[in-house]
Amino acid sequence: MTTADHLQESATALGTAAASTLSTTTKSVPQMQGITPRWLLRMLPWTEVDSGTYRVNRRRTYTVGDGHLTCTLAGGEYRLIPAELREIGALREIDDDEVLHQLANGFRQREYRAGDTICEFGRDIDAVHVIAHGRVTTSVPGDYGRRAQLEVIDDGGHLGGRMLLGGQPGWEFTATTETDCTVLTLPREQFQSIRDGNPRLATHLDNARAALGAVRARADKFGQAAIGLTSGQRGEPVLPGTYVDYEPRPREYELSIAQLRLRVHTRVADLYNKPMNQLDQQLRLSVEALRERQERDLLTHHDYGLLNNIDPTQRLSSATGSPTPEDLDRLLARRRRTAFFLAHPRVIAQFGRECTARGIYPGHAEVEGRTVHAWRNVPMLPSDKIPISSTRTSTILAMRIGERDDGVIALRQSGLPDEYQDGISVRFAGIDDRAVASYLISANHAAAVLVPDALGALTGVRASR
Repeated sequence: MTTADHLQESATALGTAAASTLSTTTKSVPQMQGITPRWLLRMLPWTEVDSGTYRVNRRRTYTVGDGHLTCTLAGGEYRLIPAELREIGALREIDDDEVLHQLANGFRQREYRAGDTICEFGRDIDAVHVIAHGRVTTSVPGDYGRRAQLEVIDDGGHLGGRMLLGGQPGWEFTATTETDCTVLTLPREQFQSIRDGNPRLATHLDNARAALGAVRARADKFGQAAIGLTSGQRGEPVLPGTYVDYEPRPREYELSIAQLRLRVHTRVADLYNKPMNQLDQQLRLSVEALRERQERDLLTHHDYGLLNNIDPTQRLSSATGSPTPEDLDRLLARRRRTAFFLAHPRVIAQFGRECTARGIYPGHAEVEGRTVHAWRNVPMLPSDKIPISSTRTSTILAMRIGERDDGVIALRQSGLPDEYQDGISVRFAGIDDRAVASYLISANHAAAVLVPDALGALTGVRASR
């Protein structure tokens, strides 16, 4: 006799195995991995865009060209992409690609050890330097013999662009390498030789020098067209006439769309619809996936994604590579009313380790009923949509939000036909000859940065020890 037969003979009541064949199980709704808090979607104010396009009007700004230069690496040698030289203010408007190629070929690769000096405060600017790889700190003499650190420059940063405009300007800082660095250098003698052989380049630089002087005369410290006014008058001075100039070609953001086609066989929807509605559950999970894509697009989209719309003046590099309290303080100082930081969870964890190593314990903040980490009472919100590179580095975003505060906003159009949620519509798209019903699920969205200092970033931070 088997053990099972023995147990059956000795049982005095119906067993659970037999009873379960007649009972109805208690079940959960369908579950899904990959649903995140989606803090960005929850925190950004949504602005309705009835026309499908949102135009950001700003005061007129004079661009001086302070972006990063891209270098390529082949066979251990770094090379400048010629067109990237337009990121240097003096060459921004040049239209001669052959001249740019000659200038790019004039750069020579130099290697520096950590702690070396690239240029020294007060000396003549004798070269243009492009940081191909590494990290450089700039500083100026401070009080009592100490040096005051200005900023950290990493891959793509450049020094000495003013040399191209002529004269004998002096370095306004000392640049010291924090790590081993590879630097592409264009010496003054090499540049002068190229200039002498290209009359068009000489003419362009002369015009650029005159234009730069005119721009500085009519721009404020933010690069905007200045508004003339006077104060503290005595007597009857002549008041300046002025007006507020606007950008002649303001940027326009077109709403993007994310879509999917949900297919449900009518037999399933008709016969297997209890105790849970099959169509409702399919829609719920599909919309969750669509919301995840929305947040990813708001961060990484090539056109309106926040990571791709950070003004060069608002990009900072970590002084040590790890996210430190000092780095976040520098990031906070670049804008008023920072609403929150946004970073990958691993970066937030690394920031916590850096604080612990210094004997500092970050505070906490309550956001929508949840307790999150905070620094200087500014919440640090996690998002796994911020990418981590192959070198284990990532980015921390800091932003001011809302139209009233000239911040970052999200864009959408609601009130659509067959709307399922705000900005998301579900339209019945027919039944095919196999009795499969189709539903078109659509979401529209975009993001806009109203003024450059609304969004800042700490780049190249390590996401691990």
